[in-house]
Amino acid sequence: MRTLVIGDIHGGYRALLQILERANVTEDDKLIFLGDYVDGWSESPKVIAKLIELRSTNECIFMQGNHDELLLDYFQSETKNDMWFMHGGGASVAAYEKLSKEELAIHIDFLSNLQHYYIDDEKRLFIHAGFTNLHGVDFEYFPKLYYWDRTLWELALAIDPSLEKDDIRYPKRLLHYKEIFIGHTPLTRIGESTPQNRANVWNVDTGAAYKNPLTIMDVDTKEYWQSDNVNDLYPEEKGRN
Repeated sequence: MRTLVIGDIHGGYRALLQILERANVTEDDKLIFLGDYVDGWSESPKVIAKLIELRSTNECIFMQGNHDELLLDYFQSETKNDMWFMHGGGASVAAYEKLSKEELAIHIDFLSNLQHYYIDDEKRLFIHAGFTNLHGVDFEYFPKLYYWDRTLWELALAIDPSLEKDDIRYPKRLLHYKEIFIGHTPLTRIGESTPQNRANVWNVDTGAAYKNPLTIMDVDTKEYWQSDNVNDLYPEEKGRN
């Protein structure tokens, strides 16, 4: 059985189908999704429906992303966050207007039961964004940071590769886990479109919300598979560009 981790999808249903096919995913594979399933491209409801379907055939673990929370907030309060609406939320709202009340209720239940993080038997942490507490995720004071934090990735980028882990200057919050897998901060910010490793942090958000591919990666071998650039799969749309 492989353990496969999937980066931010952002409504790119066609990209999701491509990576599942290109990685030759079978029912024996464990799938860990890092969140941000919605907002960006026009098929967020199809993405969620596919994830619910996969849950019935595979062992699946679903993280909560900030965009998933924003959409859930909209469903529960009907309050439109203008900034969210501009950054992909509008596409999700338009797409969800086509669903029946029964279908919508199933999707709301899915979004309501996403988890903040997952730690496997090998002390590998999977989380959408990050955490700030020096003692690890279990001690985080502000749960929203699980899906909003960017400082973890910024920290990993800033570490001198020659710094040893037993050095007093080495960041303590990285020492609790063998590896940390995140999404949230697109790698387009550093000019990359493939999974990147800094210290023990792996960023798998390869910019599918923009003009880059969606990625699925084997957490053991680090082999990965990518979709086409998602903007090419939706030529009539802007995504979050």
